[in-house]
Amino acid sequence: MISQTYGEQIYAGVLGKIIGVYMGRPVEGWSYENIVKEFGKIENFVAEHNGFPLIVPDDDISGTFVFYRALEDNGYPKDVTADQIGQTWLNYIIEDKTILWWGGLARSTEHSAYLRLKQGVKPPYSGSFEYNGQSIAEAIGSQIFIDTWAMSNPGNPERAAKMAREAAIVSHAGIAVEAAVYLAAIEALAFDIKDVDELLRSARKYVQGEYGEKLLKLVDDVVEQCNQAADWRQVRDWIQENHGYHLYPGNCPMVPNHLAVIMALKMAGDDFQESISIATSAGWDTDCNAGNVGCLNGIRLGLDAINHGIDLRGPVADRMLVVSSDGGACISDAVQESRKIIKAASALAGEAAELPENKFAFEYRGSTQGFMLHPEPIHVQAATEVKNAWEEKGEAGLQITYKNLSRGAKASASVATFVDPAPKAKAGTSYFEVYASPSIYSGQTVHMTVKCFEEENPDLQLFIDYYDQNDSISTIEGSPVRLEQGMNEITWKVPDTKGRAIYRLGIRLNSDRMLNGAVVVKSLDWKGSPELFHMGKANELTPGISPFVTRTQWLSAFMTSVKHYGPDYLATISLSHPEENGVMTIGTTDWDDYSIETKLQFVHGKCAGVVARAKGHRRYYAAVFRDNKAEIIKRFDRDVISLAAAAYPTTDDMTHEIRLEVKGNRLTMFVDNEEKVTCTDDSFANGAAGFMVDEGAIVAECLTVKGI
Repeated sequence: MISQTYGEQIYAGVLGKIIGVYMGRPVEGWSYENIVKEFGKIENFVAEHNGFPLIVPDDDISGTFVFYRALEDNGYPKDVTADQIGQTWLNYIIEDKTILWWGGLARSTEHSAYLRLKQGVKPPYSGSFEYNGQSIAEAIGSQIFIDTWAMSNPGNPERAAKMAREAAIVSHAGIAVEAAVYLAAIEALAFDIKDVDELLRSARKYVQGEYGEKLLKLVDDVVEQCNQAADWRQVRDWIQENHGYHLYPGNCPMVPNHLAVIMALKMAGDDFQESISIATSAGWDTDCNAGNVGCLNGIRLGLDAINHGIDLRGPVADRMLVVSSDGGACISDAVQESRKIIKAASALAGEAAELPENKFAFEYRGSTQGFMLHPEPIHVQAATEVKNAWEEKGEAGLQITYKNLSRGAKASASVATFVDPAPKAKAGTSYFEVYASPSIYSGQTVHMTVKCFEEENPDLQLFIDYYDQNDSISTIEGSPVRLEQGMNEITWKVPDTKGRAIYRLGIRLNSDRMLNGAVVVKSLDWKGSPELFHMGKANELTPGISPFVTRTQWLSAFMTSVKHYGPDYLATISLSHPEENGVMTIGTTDWDDYSIETKLQFVHGKCAGVVARAKGHRRYYAAVFRDNKAEIIKRFDRDVISLAAAAYPTTDDMTHEIRLEVKGNRLTMFVDNEEKVTCTDDSFANGAAGFMVDEGAIVAECLTVKGI
């Protein structure tokens, strides 16, 4: 079984990727000389030193963990095509917002490729010399996104190389494609081969043509330098002299960065920390290089190598931001992302994946899935540590250790479910803004299993921190539950926040008597559509809102590819989009059977309505008004398919209650509480809810989602 044979290596690869990115990101774009002057050698995280948060959105992470969803979204084809991957780009990327560096046409490689795809140019032309120029097409990007293609094919370098090639030609060409293929093959081989020289030799056969020959010559040259050098800095100097940025056009060429990756692998031996330290300290594209090196050495050397030396896992705590139009999946962690890869790898191997059913199961050694000590605003924090229970208890789970727990001192841990109140980057800087929807909503039910080892145990309360009417953080606590020795099953329905976003989900331990000890959370989960999630008018969500307010935290909970939008102080939200397919969604992809309802003013436009079961912004159902019809449509990549329609006169400024119910494969559209259109379709079983508009504007008053 993939999950049993390679599962922990996949998790170690994901963990190595994000650790490498977080180490390299704060000095991305720095000159080598400035890195040496400021740090000498970077051997730990320096984000705080540089005025950045540690956990930030990054194209290396988001692109890597989004683009390979072409497998899942197309039924895990072994022969996935570049066109399918290109459509995945268009589905999950929100222009000028998510995943990519939006540096402009003929400046940013991926931005250029995105624009070609949007224009209808298919791969390989979307990434070709012909359309984008050689210097753009041979930049680094194709290499930085390949890790998930390799991890989806553990021990199968041939298929990993083939998929990496299809992915690379969406946005790149020439030597950039061959470098991506080569590295993907190395990572797939690393599941079974530990020797770096053997990996470099065995992967050679997967590169092709004249650019493949050029790449292998470069690899041979840098390997020779590594074999002769006493120190990695000597090799770095050789790369700079012979293949530095000054010798290649474009702002981020593949060649020096690929050679830096090979140098870090060779010169660090089996020392995980040293490998990402070299990749970061050498300069050039530091987060890209350290991320690739970290992933490869995570796979090759495993968790024990990551755990060796300084604590690189504790500050990260598995946390990841995977920013795409799938907003409910943005706040993620290394365990959840590993499960997705294992599911893909298992499907490609013809197996059913054996994975935990609960969102939080903490199944890997040292995993905490984003749970950390919660800042106690009033009480003394009695929790001393949050860690995995493997080491101390010999079993998986989140161990919350407390000391001197008593009145006025509470032990609290929590996990993020939405974005921070404000960016924490240094003023005037950019770090790929966080766009997300909450991962949990009012009306959902939390199920939790807690194991206690003591005869006397504390009470437990679940709680949420949420954005209140002033966009400040407020807290709602559940009723305390007395924990008994052994297993405790706890259920809590998330309270009504009146449509406002939930920022964190927390666990709080209380006791009237002094207690010392620990509890272990064995599992925690919430699934499916909310029983009731309701957003009222803007003036109810933000009392006293003026016509000049453009952004609120409740509005930020929507993922939007609509060009112009904002709170409408007389209703709830206004949306205006000058092109086709302006989409705004909220929720998660595990929302299944539900209804979405709103009062919609069709101001003017070609097509508009409500969206259900959206997975991305180009795969969804919608109940719309268009061409004097009430209609249920399906958007599936390029295609907009009419599933059912009924005559209905559409006029400018008309206002109607509109409701779309999705239950199983049955879809029903109601207008003013009267059933108008119904049909069946099996394409989408779950997904987020929201609005869509083509070439026009709408105003929505309230939004209600009810589980069916």
